[in-house]
Amino acid sequence: MKIMFHIGVLYVIYFIGVWIQQAFHLFLPGSVIGMLILFLLLITNVIKLKWIEEGTKLVVDNLALFFIPVTVGIMNYYELFAGKGFLLIVIVLISTVFVMAGSGLIGQWLFRRREVNHD
Repeated sequence: MKIMFHIGVLYVIYFIGVWIQQAFHLFLPGSVIGMLILFLLLITNVIKLKWIEEGTKLVVDNLALFFIPVTVGIMNYYELFAGKGFLLIVIVLISTVFVMAGSGLIGQWLFRRREVNHD
């Protein structure tokens, strides 16, 4: 029951982000807006991490399952991607490197900032 509540809180924040995106006709996806809202709520301690921790752990542990519909969707549009496979692989690899580097740099920056604040 507790995990369902945690996931419910995440869904409410997601739906708020989608509503903001639709109400203001923003180009930013509602899910990203929801993540920004969640980030701000966590930083300002409006929402405590323990209120959503178990639900988020469950979602992250099963994250691979969320890619199955995308993979099936790509298979339905095979002719659209046919002939462009190598280019798509290059784009995916380059974007993955950028994401990994950016995540690593931000993680290191946050870790250093946390160490300075605790000293």
